[in-house]
Amino acid sequence: MSTLAVLQSLKESVLSQASVKAIYGEPISAHGKTVVPVAKILYGYGAGAGTGGLGDANARGEGGGGGGGVRAIPVGVIEISEQQTSFVPITDRKKLTGAVLAGIGLGVLLGWRTRR
Repeated sequence: MSTLAVLQSLKESVLSQASVKAIYGEPISAHGKTVVPVAKILYGYGAGAGTGGLGDANARGEGGGGGGGVRAIPVGVIEISEQQTSFVPITDRKKLTGAVLAGIGLGVLLGWRTRR
């Protein structure tokens, strides 16, 4: 199998997994609302091949390989009701807490420096 054929096969395999259903999960209905989970999909793939012997023209050499991966990160839900449709994001509390603490620390430091 040629390198181009391997890359094409990997691409088709990875892209078949990154479908709309993977990004927008199956809708869930309850209590007059429909909730649709939303995710961010990241994917990548690569392959390589080689032929011939290294430094020796008579040596028989071959090689090849490839791989790919898909990652889904939940980002929120779309909430649908008779009154409205809205996007409800999922927040990362650790990042938010870190940003708040960094802001407080910077404020204390700047306040201390201006008093000197």
